[in-house]
This record gives sequence, C-alpha cells and structure tokens, in this order.
Amino acid sequence: MPHPFHLAFHVTDLDQAREFYTGALGATEGRSTDTWVDFDFFGHQLSCHLGTPFASADTGRVGDHMVPMPHFGVVLPLTDWTLLAGRLEERQTDFILAPSVRFKGEPGEQWTMFLRDPSGNPIEIKGFADDDQLFAS
Repeated sequence: MPHPFHLAFHVTDLDQAREFYTGALGATEGRSTDTWVDFDFFGHQLSCHLGTPFASADTGRVGDHMVPMPHFGVVLPLTDWTLLAGRLEERQTDFILAPSVRFKGEPGEQWTMFLRDPSGNPIEIKGFADDDQLFAS
C-alpha cells in the first residue's frame, strides 16, 4: 500500500462507532476526544466525528442491485475478506448486499459486500484473489 487514505465523517454515537469499527470490522482505536475518535481501518485512518451523517441514496448500480451513493470502503486480499465476511455473518449483520462474487471469470473478478455502520454510513468491502485485477477492464 503506497499511501494510506484519511476519511473524516460524522456519526451519531461514538460508543456505537467504537463497537462497530473495532468489534465488527476489526479496526484498532487510535486517538480520541469527547467529540471524535480515530481508527486504524486496515492501515487507513478513519476519523468519526459527532454530527449528522452524510446523506446517501440507492443510486449506484452493482449488477442487479442498487446501492447507496456515496459510500466508502476498503479492498482486501480475498483471504482477509472471507474471514471478515464470516465474522459479519456470525454477527447477523443486516447487509445491503450480502457477501457475493461479481464478474466471476472476467477481468476484475471480485467479492463484495455492502453494509451500514450504526449511524447509517454505507460501506463497501471488496476482496480480490489477485490484486492485479483491481483496475482490470
């Protein structure tokens, strides 16, 4: 990973954010105050600040499904994605789009899942067996 990204966004409850990002997604908590908390999100910095989450609408087409836009996420090696998908299924996560494969046997073959954090922020998590396929066309 050449350079980690930083994303700051609003959540409605820091304790719920802590439980979700560390407990469900496996992030590590970093610095915090009474109004924000940072997480190491697979090597990237997420900063959750108290406030009104951004609006999203189901306007993005993923195969036959409409998914929320905008959304953020991460691309993982397939083994890590599979472990995370299993953990989220065990937690009975309410998926927007349940873990599934897209573009099977085609350039860019990927596994994906969409979910929301407790504040409603939409997240996509992708998995690739071959990182060279990330931008394949």
